[in-house]
Amino acid sequence: MPTDWITTPLTADLLRGALDLEDTEFGLLPHRLPARARAQAADPQLGLAEQQPSGVRLVFRTRATAVELDTLPTKRAYDGAPARPDGVYDLLVDGRPAGRATVAGGDTLTVDLTSGATAYRRGEVGTARFTGLPAEDKTVEIWLPHNEITRLVALRTDAPVEPAPADGRPVWLHHGSSISHGSDAASPSTTWPALAARLGGVELVNLGFAGSALLDPFTARAMRDTPADLISVKIGINVVNTDLMRLRAFGPAVHGFLDTLRDGHPDTPLLVVSPLLCPIHEDTPGPTAYDFSALAEGRLRFRAAGDPAERAAGKLTLTVVREELARIVAERSAEDPHLHHLDGRELYGEADAAELPLPDELHPDAETHLRIGERFAERVFADGPFAGRHVARSDGSGGGARD
Repeated sequence: MPTDWITTPLTADLLRGALDLEDTEFGLLPHRLPARARAQAADPQLGLAEQQPSGVRLVFRTRATAVELDTLPTKRAYDGAPARPDGVYDLLVDGRPAGRATVAGGDTLTVDLTSGATAYRRGEVGTARFTGLPAEDKTVEIWLPHNEITRLVALRTDAPVEPAPADGRPVWLHHGSSISHGSDAASPSTTWPALAARLGGVELVNLGFAGSALLDPFTARAMRDTPADLISVKIGINVVNTDLMRLRAFGPAVHGFLDTLRDGHPDTPLLVVSPLLCPIHEDTPGPTAYDFSALAEGRLRFRAAGDPAERAAGKLTLTVVREELARIVAERSAEDPHLHHLDGRELYGEADAAELPLPDELHPDAETHLRIGERFAERVFADGPFAGRHVARSDGSGGGARD
């Protein structure tokens, strides 16, 4: 191991994918919502989700052969549920996967699923370590754990570091639910949006928030104010599984969200994606509840707690949501030629559910994330609404030229 480490200050020009950075007592905390939006969101679930740095990565140029990143993670634990694995740090060199690491220790947030009570325990800083890198000029990316709050403490290398210059890739701004956040993906660079971005040759800003894709006006305003060349919003599953609104409110809320996006991005290609197949909620409204019989067996599973008969009163199911989204986009696109629609079942549908069922009835597993990412890249970047608006990468993972 090197004996003469160089410590580089952790600054905004080394980070991509975050909308805000907070200096805390325990390190630099990336946020995926700006401070003004966070001030309008009192929901602890959203607060937890936006701090988890899905899509956030350190990017720099260096000749270093060894890199160490000190962090203070926040681990989540659920009483009665299986222990969660440590978050993964993915290393990419010149766009190619080159290693993975984890950080043990850190703070722990324990949640009692039956009561909602939480307990917080302080822990120690740990180190993600990568060695054996080629001793040549290269672009290094360290993707932070998509499902673990991560405070950045120190960056050390055995050669100088400088920010990586922009490489001309279009910026893709995406918003969605826990599936877009990364749910049960194997690692941060293999969530379906991260994989689709790499295949599509675009720069990802991922505003997928677990349990929190709820058509919040402050999220729409954050997206309105974020520079982007391509925008997508995946709408529906969280509105259903929180039982947040009825059909009467849903349509105007979608219109309002899209109106706000158009205030800042009037001509940007904008894709509305309806929900993936989720059998428990196709025709049964929310809310979604924990299956405590499975929890007693040490398994985490969900169930639909609504009553199908309540659809007549305006309760939402995924079938209803898809129909409404298709109608809204069809009507708006008559005056907005840059607005597009994708049925989420093209990414994960009935045949996929038979082959790769959702393990907890709600979230796709790691293999399914790869399938969804590949299909999105094929249907949206290669031959769809974003086609011709991405760039070829040196590793061959992108194609076409930006128009």
